[in-house]
Amino acid sequence: QVQLVESGGGLVQAGDSLRLSCAASGLTFSNYNMGWFRQTPGKEREFVATITRSARDTFYADSVKGRFTISRDDAGNTVYLQMSSLKPGDTAIYYCAASMSWGTRSNWWPYWGQGTQVTVSS
Repeated sequence: QVQLVESGGGLVQAGDSLRLSCAASGLTFSNYNMGWFRQTPGKEREFVATITRSARDTFYADSVKGRFTISRDDAGNTVYLQMSSLKPGDTAIYYCAASMSWGTRSNWWPYWGQGTQVTVSS
């Protein structure tokens, strides 16, 4: 029933910006913390950012702090990840997730989207 659908990925050059979107359905969106994770081949899925219920708090991985901004639109059931000053190291599949609680461990998040590819060329 719960569906999370990411969009907005693509191929960009280093220094460019992208905005990822995640549309949620099948849940009371405003009751959930939302997060973004990313994964590259051979690596664990890693935490990127989260925004809590009512957008009270946001948290970012050190690697993206100052460059990425997470936001949410509860009326539109959508969470966003605005990515600026992109680097080749940001290349990954980006996933959105939803949970009543939150943490940096991916296995603490019960609901996931299918992911969207972000590729940053040098």
